[in-house]
Amino acid sequence: MTVPEARLFPPSGGVPNNPTLPVLIYRAALPANADEIERRLIANGWDCRWRDGVFDFHHFHSTAHETLALARGSARLLIGGEGGAELELAAGDVLLLPAGTGHKRMSASPDLVIVGAYPPGQDYAIEKPDAASLGHAREAIARVPLPVSDPVEGGQGALTRLWKG
Repeated sequence: MTVPEARLFPPSGGVPNNPTLPVLIYRAALPANADEIERRLIANGWDCRWRDGVFDFHHFHSTAHETLALARGSARLLIGGEGGAELELAAGDVLLLPAGTGHKRMSASPDLVIVGAYPPGQDYAIEKPDAASLGHAREAIARVPLPVSDPVEGGQGALTRLWKG
C-alpha cells in the first residue's frame, strides 16, 4: 500500500484551493510509462483525458478533481497559488488535486509527459485566479462529488481514507 503525502492549502491570491480535501502526493507509485499509467488509472475508475504538460500560469478546476501522473521526465510545480508549495516531481509520481487546487508549472524537463485523469462524469474548466469569483468557485467546489476510488490503488486506496465529504 502506497502512503501519499497529504497537504492542505488555504486560499491564496484568488485561488480557492480546497477547504477540506488535501492534495495527495504519491512518490514512485506508477510505472514510468504512459500506456501502463493509463491502464492502471482506468482500471481504478478514472477517465484519462490527455497526455501533455502543465500550464505555466496559475489555474484550477472548481468542477473536477484531477490526477496528474508523470509518465516521463520531471517537473517543478507550484501547488496552492502564490502562497503554496513547490513540488519536485519525477516519472512515476502521481499528484491528486482536489477541486479548486491551484497549480502552475515552474519548470520541466523537455521530455515531460503527464497523463491527466478525472473521475467519471466530472468535466474540468480551466479557471484563473480571480478574487471577485472566489464565492462562485467555492460553491462549485462544494458540489463536486468525491471519487469512489483512488487513482493509484483503487477502492482501498488512500483517497478513500483521507478524503471525507
